[in-house]
Order: sequence, then C-alpha cells, then structure tokens
Amino acid sequence: MKTYIIAEAGVNHNGSLAMAKQLVEAARKAGADAVKFQTFKADRLVARSAPKARYQTETTDACESQHEMIRKLELDERAHECLIAHCREVGIEFLSTPFDLESVELLAERFALPCLKVSSGDLTNAPLLLRMAQTGKPVILSTGMSTLGEIEDALGVLAFGYLGLAGPGVAGFRAAYHSAAGHAALREQVTLLHCTTEYPAPLQDVNLKVMKTLRRSFGLPVGYSDHTEGIAVPIAAVALGACVIEKHFTLDRTLPGPDHKASLEPGELRQMVLAIRATEQALGSSRKAPAASEVQNLPIARKSLVAGRAIEAGEPFSTENLAVKRPGTGVSPFYYWEYLGQSCAAALQPDEVIR
Repeated sequence: MKTYIIAEAGVNHNGSLAMAKQLVEAARKAGADAVKFQTFKADRLVARSAPKARYQTETTDACESQHEMIRKLELDERAHECLIAHCREVGIEFLSTPFDLESVELLAERFALPCLKVSSGDLTNAPLLLRMAQTGKPVILSTGMSTLGEIEDALGVLAFGYLGLAGPGVAGFRAAYHSAAGHAALREQVTLLHCTTEYPAPLQDVNLKVMKTLRRSFGLPVGYSDHTEGIAVPIAAVALGACVIEKHFTLDRTLPGPDHKASLEPGELRQMVLAIRATEQALGSSRKAPAASEVQNLPIARKSLVAGRAIEAGEPFSTENLAVKRPGTGVSPFYYWEYLGQSCAAALQPDEVIR
C-alpha cells in the first residue's frame, strides 16, 4: 500500500504568498502527495493573553505575544485561492488545517477540499470536530498530547456529526461512538495520526509502538505526524504500517519563525520521500517463499550430497564416503541419513553430485 505523504508547510511561509508558492513547488519536486498549510484568523484562534510555547519563545521575538506572532502568519481567502490554483497547476494536492469554525466553512464549502486535518491541539475542541464531521468530509485526526479516552471522546463527536444526529452533548457523542452506524462511519471517514507534540520531539518520547495500540483500540487506519529531527523516525513509522506520514518542511531552517528550526529543508524532504518509497517496496508481501531474484541463486548457494571420495558401484554410502558440498543441483542434504547404508547404484568420482 502506498503511504500518503503530506509535506507540512504549515506557517513556514512567514505570511508571504510568494514564499508559500515556493513551498508548494518544493513539496511537488520532493515527490510528496500533498502540501498542507494552516487556515486561521488570529482573533479567533488565540486570546491576547495566551503565552507562547517554549520552542516558540526560542525561535521568535520573546517580547512578542502568541497572538502577535500568529497574526503575522495568516493567509487570507485570496491567498488560499491562489495556492489552490498553484497546487493544481504544478500537480500536488492542497490541504489545510482549519483552526476555527469559519475556517472549516472556507475549506470545506468554499474550496471543497477533499479532506480536513485536525491538529492535536483541537482533539478536545468538540464544536470544531462536530462541524468538520457535519461537512461530510473525511478527517485526519492528530492525537498528540492525548489519552485513549480523549481519542474515543473525539471519535464520538465525529461519529455524531457524520450520522447527522441532533441535540449534541456528551451522552449523544458516546452513544454515537458505540453504535454500529457510528463505527461504520468512522471506519469510512477517519484516519488517526500518532504524534508527539513537541518541536523537535525527543526520540525517547516518540513511542511509535502506540500506532499498534491505536489500530487495535479503534480499528481505524493509523499514520504518523512527525516532529523529530531528521527522517529516520517517519521511515520507521512506515515500516510499522503508517498509511499517512506528515512532516514539517521549510525552504530554509535558519529563517525566523516558530516552526522552521524543527523542519526539513527541501533536499531532506526529497530524501525522506525516496526512503519511504523504498521502504514500501521492501515491505512487499507477507508470504514467505523464494523471491524472483533469489531463484537463480538456489543451485549456487545451496548444497547437495556428493561423493566424498571415489565410490564403487554397489558400495554402501557411509559417513566416510558421503559429503555435503555446493552446488545444490543434486539430492538435498536433508536426505543425508536416508542415504547412509544404501548401495551406490553406479561408480562415482570424488565430488560427483548424487542425483
């Protein structure tokens, strides 16, 4: 199965449409399936009193509030329209994460995107989740910072919305989640992404084995949203069965802004895509049998029963005159003991293969 690779441009355009277009082109050149941005209005996303995360303070003006930082990174409706057209022109899918209800409307209704992405920070944002599901669009749900119980609650909201039920509330969400119809809707519409919400994420906190837990707990497709440095971890996630990989990238890690430092540069993104595609090929089939490329080597690498010395016709095979050597074109050494004591049918020269 081909992994769906999302090149996460996020806010690494620094508010510049020209830079955003360059990110689209870099993602396409790297071979990603989609390039993803973020859709929000600072006034609807962040209270003016909200503090910055530690990594944001380290990579942006420490005196600037989170609201001020976010406001500079907005993309307006016209910018979205231009980017969607540019994606279509260069041949890559446009995706974006909406952070407020108006942004859901813009992406799902105005631009009719094929699916919607939920950030880890909005996993408990029931009004946003509900509206996303009510659009009928598939949802990719990041699960950073969450517990299994919180993920189940989020899925209940989505199930309720997909089923078109009225009277939202905790009881209704839980009933929707536990219904057969709700589970069917979730299986059809939702992909979970394991994620560690830190930038960069420490390797000891990645816990890729959680992907197996998510798959077993919810019976849904599972991918991985990566915030580690380098490309090793997303490749390992693909080896563990991730159906989606999301990875931040930037044109230049030294640019000012909250996410550049923990992002790949274009050449590294290309390396990641190539490595993932190679990993997919290497995963191959679960059926154990000689591969097509191996068959030619069977007679070369394997061994046969051979004459350990000259053997006369009628002489019994013994541990003294029966040996195991290459090539593997004769009787398999598996039958060594069956030949001991049998009479040799015809005279054999030393090293002659027994057929």
